[in-house]
Amino acid sequence: MPPFPSSLHIFHPSLNHYLKPNFFSLSYFSISAPKFPLSSQLIPFNPRTLSSVATALSPSENGSGGGGERSAALAGPPVLENSVQKIDVNPPKGTRDFPPEEMRLRSWLFHNFREVSRLFGFEEVDYPVLESEALFIRKAGEEIRDQLYCFEDRGNRRVALRPELTPSLARLVIQKGKSLSLPLKWFAIGQCWRYERMTRGRRREHYQWNMDIIGVPEVTAEAELISSIVTFFKQIGISASDVGFKVNSRKVLQEILRSYSLSENLFAKVCVIIDKIEKIPIDEIKKELNSVGMPQEGVNKLLEVLSIKSLSELEEILGGAGEAIADLKQLFSLAEKFGYSEWIQFDASVVRGLAYYTGIVFEGFDRAGKLRAICGGGRYDRLLSTFGGDDLPACGFGFGDAVIIELLKEKGILPELIPQVENIVCALDHDLQGAAATVATMLREKGQSVDLVLESKPLKWVFKRAARINAQRLILVGNTEWKKGMVSVKILSSGEQSEIKIDELE
Repeated sequence: MPPFPSSLHIFHPSLNHYLKPNFFSLSYFSISAPKFPLSSQLIPFNPRTLSSVATALSPSENGSGGGGERSAALAGPPVLENSVQKIDVNPPKGTRDFPPEEMRLRSWLFHNFREVSRLFGFEEVDYPVLESEALFIRKAGEEIRDQLYCFEDRGNRRVALRPELTPSLARLVIQKGKSLSLPLKWFAIGQCWRYERMTRGRRREHYQWNMDIIGVPEVTAEAELISSIVTFFKQIGISASDVGFKVNSRKVLQEILRSYSLSENLFAKVCVIIDKIEKIPIDEIKKELNSVGMPQEGVNKLLEVLSIKSLSELEEILGGAGEAIADLKQLFSLAEKFGYSEWIQFDASVVRGLAYYTGIVFEGFDRAGKLRAICGGGRYDRLLSTFGGDDLPACGFGFGDAVIIELLKEKGILPELIPQVENIVCALDHDLQGAAATVATMLREKGQSVDLVLESKPLKWVFKRAARINAQRLILVGNTEWKKGMVSVKILSSGEQSEIKIDELE
């Protein structure tokens, strides 16, 4: 080993090894190899790397001469006594753990999402949680753009945790192209991420149920989607007196913009501004509309229309010949046929905050007014072309997992979901643990759930555990019974107890 230049001492006397200030060479680690630089193995400088390498080269651990009897692997960071730090055991702000009781509730909710989707003939899909950032960057000023969890990966690609599912759906449809048979009826349940201000029912991560129909231009598609949500509400005990749907069409705004000869390019921006109407003062809404080029007369007219809650009143202002009125009339007619007319109402202020909607839009709301929107959706016929694909008629909705749970709590109808196991199996003697495992395996192969007691425990403990997991039967494996090829079975609900042959256990 060459002598160590004193000018290259590093940080601490015990770490004075021959390392260049910015890089070091692994050639010094080679086994009986000539000591010449290996530029392809130079490692960038950082203090943690240096401390790890210095530890690996320490004479006290690697031999006095570092002579080549050790491999070239780098040691891990040195472990210092008393260096263990307590971590914050809470999940990151805005996120959640799902311990068993919460997981049971989530599973119950997802089961109902899936069951309703099945009833309506939809197929389940999913997409990566991590997507290209470009998929979610649009130019309409949506707040979602500022809420992305985004970063540059190690391949210098801009990526983001998905804040919603619809752009991923569009990407997949474009990818599959003409191999798809239309119409598509797809649903997904996926985790979404948004860095936003947290309120009741709003977190920085949530799960969302989406149902989408691709390839149907008729309003029947929107009517079907709203029907599926109504079916879900009924299935979990929510009625029309608890929840309603506000319905509108973005074509109403288009007609107003046309009447003032305003550019169609303003449409998406105006929609994003109007979506804030219940979140910021009306004067701020007016200022923002002026700032995108809308004249004051147009702003006043728009705000007048947005206050309308009656379809007939809207028809008086816009006339009955426009597409917006025709679409909305058809939707309300279909609602009667589907049997949910009491659930929906017209509200011209509903536009939804995402720029890609083009026609009918709707929101599910809590009639008591205590919660934010429960769900929302609409038509997005021109989304695919924004990603370079050929547009297809499409509509869908998103339904988050957080607000609906708050609503169930508010109504006092949150289901009480308790763990339930069919059998608990316990060996009465340590030597019979293998026999108990045999019994458990046999029952599991017959499709029965079994909690096997894995260590020697007193019967008092076993009975307490059986009660906690709501076991239906207790199966005891004792010496006397086992020698006869039998086990003792106790029905816990009735207390009835009997001995049963092992091969007759069902």
